[in-house]
Parts: sequence; structure tokens; C-alpha cells
Amino acid sequence: MLISTTPTIEGRQIREYKGVVTGEAIIGANFFKDIKAGIRDILGGRSGAYERVLRNAKNTAMREMEERAEELGANAIVGIDLDYETIGPDNAMLMVCSSGTAVVI
Repeated sequence: MLISTTPTIEGRQIREYKGVVTGEAIIGANFFKDIKAGIRDILGGRSGAYERVLRNAKNTAMREMEERAEELGANAIVGIDLDYETIGPDNAMLMVCSSGTAVVI
């Protein structure tokens, strides 16, 4: 599956548009990661725990979007967009949404 943030794929002609596809992932950050991230904020540096959670959520959303495109018979997705939001009580959950247009090239 070819995936691109651009509306076309260079050197390839889009033969058919299958429609918009999406993928979503909602992941909670646990208490121990919050404590570790808080310490990082005080001392400076990156929060590896949160970075891993964020990367996993993105990968899950992208994988789900690809599966939906395959179900439509697409072999590429163009115009990919990723959105990140915190939701839930005290913003304790991380939501990652991916969207794009499933196409046949």
C-alpha cells in the first residue's frame, strides 16, 4: 500500500477514487508514565514513555486506515492527515485519527 500526504503520487496516475478512509486509536496514559513524564518536565529532556504511546497510537490509526482502504480494493492512500487530541476526564486519553483518500493507481 502506497501512502502519501500529497494529493497525488509522482509518476503514478490515479485510475479510481474509492473514497475517504479513516483510522482511530484512543490510548490511555497510565499513572506511572505521568509521574515519569512529570519528572522529565522538571529536569528537562524528552519523555520516552509518552513518545512510545504516541507512536503506537499513530501506528494503530494508520494500520486501521490501510485495512479499510484494502477492503475497498484500493492500493494507495493519498492526502493523508493525522490529528492528535486529548480527551476524557482530565484529558487522560490520547486520540489519534488518520484520514486520507483511498485510490487505485
